[in-house]
Amino acid sequence: MRAKLPSSHIYISENIDEYAKEISEQVKPHRCISYIRDDFLIDDAKAVVAEAYISEEREKFLILGAKSFNAISQNSLLKIIEEPPKNIVFILIAPSKSLFLPTIRSRLPMINIKSADEIAPLDISLKNLDIGVLFDFVREYDKLKRHELQAFIERIYHHATVNEGMCISQDQLDAFDLAYRLVQLNGRSQSILIMLLMSFIKESPLAS
Repeated sequence: MRAKLPSSHIYISENIDEYAKEISEQVKPHRCISYIRDDFLIDDAKAVVAEAYISEEREKFLILGAKSFNAISQNSLLKIIEEPPKNIVFILIAPSKSLFLPTIRSRLPMINIKSADEIAPLDISLKNLDIGVLFDFVREYDKLKRHELQAFIERIYHHATVNEGMCISQDQLDAFDLAYRLVQLNGRSQSILIMLLMSFIKESPLAS
């Protein structure tokens, strides 16, 4: 019995080249085009979109693998990943899920094929968050450096979706997306965290 072909997924792996080759072998004789980069940029995204719109009678696999994906290139892929052309399968590979915007992660299932470190839960309830708790919490983490802040935003997302089992709304996903952008622009950690956590306040206009 023939093995089932992979569907569109995000794969987390340190060995990007090796796993891309593995996928290519797995899907033969179907057409497979790999975009393996150190940094996946907007020109790469444009090339992927153009290739995706070239019609195929059988499944065509587009493998996007990189050590980093900038926010602009990811945003340019959102629409086509959400509504892919017929027979187009997207395989995204990166060494860490934190490299992907929450909006990208919300559109594709993710498989971690490396041993992930356990992420400790936060001492906060996002389901029952209020203004007082929010500001007390932010004061504890208002001096994070850029790389620490990005990891902490990922930890908040993990805490909300895994530890508290929350279904993240589109407005909250947008807040995570904006938080990642502001980190790249060296925004103040306090301001970024307040903006992000406000999306979990029921009375907040950002909340669903």
